[in-house]
Amino acid sequence: MRKTFVLYMILVGHFFMAQNVILNKVEKTHSNADKFLYKINPEAVNAEYLGEIEVQGFSDDDVKVFGMVYKKAKEIGANAFSYLPFESVEGGIQKFDSAHYRLNLYYVSPEQFPKEDNIIYLIASPYKKQTIAVNNDKLSFEPRTYTKIQLTPGEIYTVSTRKLLGSSVKLGAQENQPVQFFQFSAFSLNSNPYGTAGINLKSGDITRLEQSYAQFLTTIYQYQEAVLKY
Repeated sequence: MRKTFVLYMILVGHFFMAQNVILNKVEKTHSNADKFLYKINPEAVNAEYLGEIEVQGFSDDDVKVFGMVYKKAKEIGANAFSYLPFESVEGGIQKFDSAHYRLNLYYVSPEQFPKEDNIIYLIASPYKKQTIAVNNDKLSFEPRTYTKIQLTPGEIYTVSTRKLLGSSVKLGAQENQPVQFFQFSAFSLNSNPYGTAGINLKSGDITRLEQSYAQFLTTIYQYQEAVLKY
């Protein structure tokens, strides 16, 4: 009987901790074939409001969460979103809660999206604190944080994970160069799959992200200032 109760509690716990993405409100739908879903400031862009998504429950599988959000957004033809904060009981805005948040959905004409030429976003791992290097400057990232850097014409930027067998990328400003997003994966030490002997050694890597997914991460991650010396 006790074992049955414990199993029941575990199952109930998983139910309440499971993540759910709900199309909370549908004002209208829009017919379009746009494959992207970009973040906007609705006060700065001519946007057509379509509806609202609510995310309930926390998951560190950001790819899966974004896939769920993307699918719901495309059900009503959205190609843009913005963060919609909850109001606190005392008035004002509640602090962002990664276990419960809302996104407004919009349709925006593609030519209306603002450009961020020669800007790079550096996005941390969701799991571990990391220190990376940008030229001779060290930047420490808490998990689930990001920063952005404006590239200066004539400067070459070497972004490195500072690890043995790690990655580095060289970047420079170019005319009309679109915004770029990079995420760092933390060092890991794993056993080989399928019972084979040995271990897999993976040092910090740099992955260039697709813009829609990256802009979702910069919505649910926290911004931190990057100060570089020249």
